Amino acid sequence: MAYDFPKSRALFERAQRSIAGGVNSGIRKMELPVPLYFDHGNGSRLFDVDGNEYIDFQIGQGAILYGHAPPGMANAIADQARKGTHWAAQSELEIDVAERLQKMIPGAERVRFNNSATEVVMSALRLARAHTGRPLILKFEGHYHGWSDEGLVGFAPPADKWGSDENPAPLHPSQGVIPEVLGNFVVARWNDPEHLRRRVDEHRGQIAAIIFEPVLCNTGCIEPVPGLISTIRDLCDRDGMLMIADETITGFRFGAGCAQTHLGFVPDLTILGKAVGGGTPFGALVGKESSFKKIISGEVVHAGTLNANPLCLAAAKWSLDQVIALGDKHPGTMIGLGNRLMVGLTELAQKHDIPLRPQGPGLVFHCAMLKPGAEGGAIRDYRDYVKRHDAPRWAHLRRCLLEEGVRAIERGLWFISLAHTDADIDEALAKAAKAFARHAETWKA
Repeated sequence: MAYDFPKSRALFERAQRSIAGGVNSGIRKMELPVPLYFDHGNGSRLFDVDGNEYIDFQIGQGAILYGHAPPGMANAIADQARKGTHWAAQSELEIDVAERLQKMIPGAERVRFNNSATEVVMSALRLARAHTGRPLILKFEGHYHGWSDEGLVGFAPPADKWGSDENPAPLHPSQGVIPEVLGNFVVARWNDPEHLRRRVDEHRGQIAAIIFEPVLCNTGCIEPVPGLISTIRDLCDRDGMLMIADETITGFRFGAGCAQTHLGFVPDLTILGKAVGGGTPFGALVGKESSFKKIISGEVVHAGTLNANPLCLAAAKWSLDQVIALGDKHPGTMIGLGNRLMVGLTELAQKHDIPLRPQGPGLVFHCAMLKPGAEGGAIRDYRDYVKRHDAPRWAHLRRCLLEEGVRAIERGLWFISLAHTDADIDEALAKAAKAFARHAETWKA
């Protein structure tokens, strides 16, 4: 019998009388039929207040790489809490974590900590402008770099306002943004190296940095085409721009050296969030010492009362040690599990004549639901995604999956964690078989 959510419905109704909009992050209102309230998690499983159990592939929007409530992390946080939760000063823990990052990530010669990846992005862009003395940042359409005035420029422009193929518009999805911010960005399309060269040449000498997700996880799950990342590196070296890899999602999911090692490049600065803190509010900026000179000298302000909070550092130290201990086994096991899940979902889709097309490197992937008449094949960039992905139909299938106990992200993204097993994949596909059948019977365009 499909799950029901009476307690979550009641709590959401109650929340709207005190919490603005009833949620504390706007994206959470996307969940259908109601934003869920959870009681506890264990490994790959989540349990809501109605007693429903889920195999969780949302996994804290990618932050819970190590599974829910791992005992070792809980003990590390509890041990630190008994010593103190906050000092607004230094602790040996921050050196321990920084030294681990140096050993794990090539090019991580220096480190600074923040409380979220959004803050880290703000720090990185300020640092890049000071480092180069230039005003502009180049970013790619559909890439997400936090929810600040700067981070969301060009993230999700509507089709009627996204500009020409050659000159994508620097739009922001929120009202209340400082208007001048938009003029400090150059937007390029992902996965077109020659287009990127033209965009850089058009603004040559004015661009401080190129920022990007090494694998575009926030719009579909779109891997870079051959030659794209080497083109970014070449252009940055040629023009003295900083290469900034936003590894908020990909960091440590692709191994100890993150996606940059997996793909074979070394950026000037790297943004880390989510998995680096194991689900605690923690982020880090790492990179070459030469890129940090303006922070080291104090000419660039980087501050924060809760930066390097000892509770978060205790969680980060434990988390990084898990990745280090896995060695060469990581991320191979996760890739294998994810690929098996993708194959199983594809077979179910074919059986029920559902135009679902999973794509991605396995350990994270996206299920594109093709619109009627849309061509098959891999989605290559944001515009291709908007043109071909049937978001309402995916939302219907996602709800069917949720009501059978399989939880993926509302926008179609699936994460594999270190807690998932072959048995989880088998059970998820058995549950998905019921969800796909119900979707095929009940979906109406």
